Amino acid sequence: MWSGPRNISTAMMRAWGNRPDTLVSDEPFYAFYLKATGKKHPGADEVIATGETDWRKVVAHLTGPLPNGKRIFFQKQMTHHLLPEVDREWLGAVMNCFLIRDPCEVIASYVKKREDPALEDLGFVQQAEIFDVVRERISAIPPIVDAKDVLENSERMLCLLCDAVDVEFSESMLSWPPGLRETDGIWAKYWYDKVARSTSFRPYQPKSEAVPKRLREIYERCRECYERLYEYRLH
Repeated sequence: MWSGPRNISTAMMRAWGNRPDTLVSDEPFYAFYLKATGKKHPGADEVIATGETDWRKVVAHLTGPLPNGKRIFFQKQMTHHLLPEVDREWLGAVMNCFLIRDPCEVIASYVKKREDPALEDLGFVQQAEIFDVVRERISAIPPIVDAKDVLENSERMLCLLCDAVDVEFSESMLSWPPGLRETDGIWAKYWYDKVARSTSFRPYQPKSEAVPKRLREIYERCRECYERLYEYRLH
C-alpha cells in the first residue's frame, strides 16, 4: 500500500497486522532512502544502522515466500522512498494499492515534525508516478482509498478494499491493542505517538490549519496529483 507521510498508513498497518493470517512490513525502503539521500530525519543514523540499505535485497524480501501460517503480506510503503534508481519491475510481483489524503491535511500534520518540507518529501508526485506505472502494467485502475473515507466509515471502506484485493474482510481489522509492535520500525518512537495510543481508526476531524504561504506552490502541485487519484477512489 503506497502512501505519503502523515497519512493514516500506520493505523492501516495496525488494521492488517491484527489479522492472524497477515505479515506486515513497516516502510522497508526507509534505511535505503535515508542513506541514499542524506535526509536528516529523526533517528536517521539509527535507522540506517539497523535497516537494509541495499534496495535489491529489500525487493527480494518483499517478493519472497511468506512464513508458515501467513497468506497475506501487507507492506506499508512510503512513495518517496521509492527513489528513481529502484527498478520498478518488481511491482509486477505484488498487488499495489494506494492510500491518499488531502494535501492540506498532510502538510498541516507534517510541518509539526519538520517545518520546511520540499515537494519530494510529501510523496504526492511519486505516488502519481507509481500509480501510472501500475495502471499501465495491469491495464486497470488499482485500488485507491482516501484517508477521510476510511476514518468516516472504516468498516465499509475496509470491506471495499478487501473485496478489491480479493481478500475476505475480517472484523479483527477494526480494532487492535494499544502500544507499539515488534513489527514497527525503529523510528516508531519519533513518529508513532498517536497511533501507539490508539485502539481503532480515530473518527475523522477536519483540520483548521491553513497551508503556510511559503508552501502554497508546493501545495498546489500536491493537490493536482491528489485530485487525479481521488477521482478513482473506492467509495
